[in-house]
Amino acid sequence: MKHPFHCQIETLVLPDQHLRYRLYTRNDLPERRLVLVHGAGVAGKDTWEMLVAFLQQWSSVLVLDQRGAGESCYPDQQEHSFTLMNLVSDLSALVNHLHWDYFDLGGYSLGGLVSMLYKQQYSDRVGKQFLLESALLDRICMEETILLRDKYSQAADLLRGQDVNTGVKQFLDTISPNRRTTEQADQMAISRLAYRPLGFAFALDAVSHGIRSLDRSALIAAQGDVSSFIGGQSVELMHQLHADLATTLPNWHYFLVPGTDHSLPFQKPRQIARIMNQEMQRYLAN
Repeated sequence: MKHPFHCQIETLVLPDQHLRYRLYTRNDLPERRLVLVHGAGVAGKDTWEMLVAFLQQWSSVLVLDQRGAGESCYPDQQEHSFTLMNLVSDLSALVNHLHWDYFDLGGYSLGGLVSMLYKQQYSDRVGKQFLLESALLDRICMEETILLRDKYSQAADLLRGQDVNTGVKQFLDTISPNRRTTEQADQMAISRLAYRPLGFAFALDAVSHGIRSLDRSALIAAQGDVSSFIGGQSVELMHQLHADLATTLPNWHYFLVPGTDHSLPFQKPRQIARIMNQEMQRYLAN
C-alpha cells in the first residue's frame, strides 16, 4: 500500500542534540495537527509509520526520534545519559521551531510519560491525548511500579555490557511477560531494540530515575481528554489501573486491544488508528 501521507525528513540542530524528525502531511484531511512520541529504544518511523497511514483526522502528523534512538544524535556522535526533562525540552523545542502552538499529542511507553509531562507543563497547547501503555502507569500501587523499574535497570546494565541480546530479552520478558510470540517476532524486536543499545539503556535509566521524584497523582490530574490503549495480553494489574482511571475520571477512556501485548503499535496499527479516529470525532463533538 502506498503511504497516503507525504513525508518530509528534517533535523533540528539544538546545542546538545541533532533532533531528527518526520513531518507527515496531506491536504485532503481536516486541518489539525498531531504529535506522536515513541518509546525507549525504537525510532519514531518504526513505531508510528504504519499507524499514521490509517489516520483520518489530522492533516499533519509530527514524528520525532527522541534522544538515544533512531537518527537523532549528540554533536559528538557519542551516547550520553539524559533525563525525562531533557526529552520534554526536546519536544518543546521542536514544536516551537515548527510554530505549532496547539496540537493533539500521543505517546507510547516512554513517549507516553514524556507526553504527560509535556501536557503538565504546557496544558494550553495540547488538545486530545492518546497514551499507548505509558510508562509510570504500569501498576495501581506506585511502590510496585518502582520495584518494576528495578528490573528495567538490570536490563539497562546488561545493555551496557557485552551481552546486548540478553539485556533486550530481559526487557521484553519484564514488559511483556505474557506475550505469545514466535522466534521470528522476538528476533525482530531484539534487532530493533539492539540498534543503539547504549541509547536504549539511557532511556530506561531516564524513566527509572525520574519516576522516583514524580508525583503520579498530580501528573494524572494535569491531563486532558485521554484515550488509553492497553494490550489484551499485558498484565492484569495494568488493566486494573486503567479501568480504575476510566471509572473515576470523566476524561479518561480505556481501550483493551485484543491479540497483542506491549508491542501494540507494531502489531495492531490499523485497529489503534481506527479507535483514535473515532475518539477524535467524539472529542470534537463535545
